[in-house]
Amino acid sequence: MTLSELNKPARSGAATGASASTRRMINRDKLEADILAQAVRIFAECGYEGTSIATIAEQAGLSKQNLLYYFPNKQALYKRVLDDVLDEWLERMNLLADAGKEPQQVLRSYVEAKLRFSREHPWGSRLYAMEVIGGAPMYGQEIKKKLIPLLRKDIAVFEQWISEGKIAPVNATHLLFTIWAMTQSYADFSTQMCLVLNRKQLTRSDFADAEKLITDMVLASISLKESAPPSAA
Repeated sequence: MTLSELNKPARSGAATGASASTRRMINRDKLEADILAQAVRIFAECGYEGTSIATIAEQAGLSKQNLLYYFPNKQALYKRVLDDVLDEWLERMNLLADAGKEPQQVLRSYVEAKLRFSREHPWGSRLYAMEVIGGAPMYGQEIKKKLIPLLRKDIAVFEQWISEGKIAPVNATHLLFTIWAMTQSYADFSTQMCLVLNRKQLTRSDFADAEKLITDMVLASISLKESAPPSAA
C-alpha cells in the first residue's frame, strides 16, 4: 500500500467531520433565527412582562429546555432581539455618514431605507418603540452606547454640508428626530392608519406615497432659498 493510499481514509474522515460540523452550524443558525423571529413578534404583542419563554419555545417548535440552551433566560433573549433591531436600524443611519455624497441623494436613500425597515420589520420597530416609550428600563444603556456616536457623526455631516453651502442651515438633530418619527410611524401606528384607510394592512403603494411626501418635506427643509432679484431702480 502506498503512502497516498494510507492517507486517503484520514482525509475522508476529516472531510466528513468538517461537513457534519458545517451542517450542525447551519442548523443551529436556522434554529436561532426561528427563535428570534417568534420572540420579536411575541414580545411586541405581549410586552416583556406578558411574554414567557415557554410560549416562545412552543411557537418556535421547541421545548423550553431546548430554547434555554440557546438563550439562558428571557432577559438575554429580549436584549438579543433588541440588539438585532437596533443594529439593523443603525445600518441605515450609516447612509448619512458620508459628507462626500450629495445631500439630496443621501437623504432620499435614508428615507427610503427607514420606510423599508418599517415595512419589512414591523414587529421589531414596535418592540423598540415599546421599550423606549416605557423609559428604556432594560435597554437604555445599549441605546446610548450604540446610537449616540453614530448620531454625532451624522450631525457632523450636516454641519459640513451647511458650511459648504450645500444645504440651508438646519437643526440636524431635530430634523433626524422628525424623520425617525415620520418613517417609524408606518410600523408603530400602522393599525391606526389601517383603521382610517379601512383596510387590513398598508400596501406598497401606501409606502411609496409616504416616501414621496416625506422626502419632499425633508428636502424642502434643507433647500437653499434663492436670492430675490434686485429691484428695478
